[in-house]
Amino acid sequence: MKNKKYVWWVIALLVLVGGYFWITNLPGSPVTEETGEETQVPSNEITPGGEEVEQSPVSVLGTSAGGNDILAYNYGAGDKNLLFIGGIHGGYSWNTALVAYELIDYLEANPGVLPANVKVTVIPVLNPDGLEKVFGTTGRFSDSQAPANQAATVPGRFNANNVDLNRNFDCDWQAKAMWQTTPVSGGTSAFSEPEARALKNYIDANNPSAVVAWYSAVGGVFSSNCHNGILAETKEITNVYADASGYRAYEQWSFYETTGDAVNWMAKEGIPAISVLLTTHKDIEWDKNRAGVLALFEHFAE
Repeated sequence: MKNKKYVWWVIALLVLVGGYFWITNLPGSPVTEETGEETQVPSNEITPGGEEVEQSPVSVLGTSAGGNDILAYNYGAGDKNLLFIGGIHGGYSWNTALVAYELIDYLEANPGVLPANVKVTVIPVLNPDGLEKVFGTTGRFSDSQAPANQAATVPGRFNANNVDLNRNFDCDWQAKAMWQTTPVSGGTSAFSEPEARALKNYIDANNPSAVVAWYSAVGGVFSSNCHNGILAETKEITNVYADASGYRAYEQWSFYETTGDAVNWMAKEGIPAISVLLTTHKDIEWDKNRAGVLALFEHFAE
């Protein structure tokens, strides 16, 4: 009788041990061999052709005044770091966000265009609050969702604190700023807005080799400057982008006075930076901008 009880105990123990290993090896419950702790599984997507590919690394730079994440998409691992920024004016200059998303899609589909010594960070929407005001989303959207009347997009220029983010940086900053002939808020101090601080923190930590910020609408490439002359590299990349894209090159913005401008602050910090202004508030002019981006890649690959 004792032997029978012993056999049953052995069988029960084997069942328990076998069940444990079966459960811990189920899909979605990965366990490391060393510690037994769960590991993160890369987030994948299915392409139209049915192939599974790993998505690009996405990081959160910070949170907007309205509590929305500010996302950055990262590509490559070279020592030359190029930063591209869209959506600084949110839902007002919404086509600048679409250009940034076009660049993201292009890099996803054509990873070979990135030189080995270059890495790229794309911030498609620096002002997610402003985009949300107009499109009801802080992420992907379609140009078909845009209001027919450009005036309806004006509230989307500002963040949840009603601050114009391109007046919140530390170059000639003023609390009472201007947008053409319209008074706007530059915030309570330079970098008072979390979106501006998030960008500043990224710049300080990564010291990019060059920055391209998209705006609208003039149709041109503008060098940055904050009373200390135009950096030689800024002049160079202004002409590189303009020559390749077909936009006109400008040494400075002279259409009306601006204070607290983002790329001018970068110039003050010694960062080569240019503003690329799309021709209208609706067209993304991707062919022109793709040519400009690829020319920058080639420039920094040398």
